[in-house]
Amino acid sequence: MSTQADDSDFEVGRVSDLDDELTAELFRSSFQPSPRTVGVTRRWRDMSSEQAEVVWQSLFDWVRWFVATYQLTTSVVPHCWWRHSEVVAELYALQRAEMASFTSDDSGFGPLAFHERLPHAVERLRTHTRTAGCVGLQSHKEPVIRVVPTEPAFDDWKLSAHQFGA
Repeated sequence: MSTQADDSDFEVGRVSDLDDELTAELFRSSFQPSPRTVGVTRRWRDMSSEQAEVVWQSLFDWVRWFVATYQLTTSVVPHCWWRHSEVVAELYALQRAEMASFTSDDSGFGPLAFHERLPHAVERLRTHTRTAGCVGLQSHKEPVIRVVPTEPAFDDWKLSAHQFGA
């Protein structure tokens, strides 16, 4: 049976200064910036028009590659995908994940992780596309934008405490 005193007396001996060097080498990547060159992931609502133009073109080219490579039907990515914010958000997330999977510092698990997550993303795309309604119509259906109305009662509500027992 081990006691706290026994545990505190336990020491691992160091063979040489080489141990310190090997340990430092093993953990060096934790202390240095990553050499990844994936580019910047941007929040759509914060982009300037110049940034948006570059990001849209990159995404458009990537979506064409993605649809052709994985032979995705219009029930997954409709022709009017760029007109549906929820589909754009999913495709942009996939683009960024796929790009991050192929970096110089990846040990080879990045592409596998991307492909393990891909079926879930494709199912979400299918759901978004079904909800959009464009595939059944075989033409674009303009999305109805829902805007949460401002509530005067919210102004009072946000100023008070909302924790139980407060």
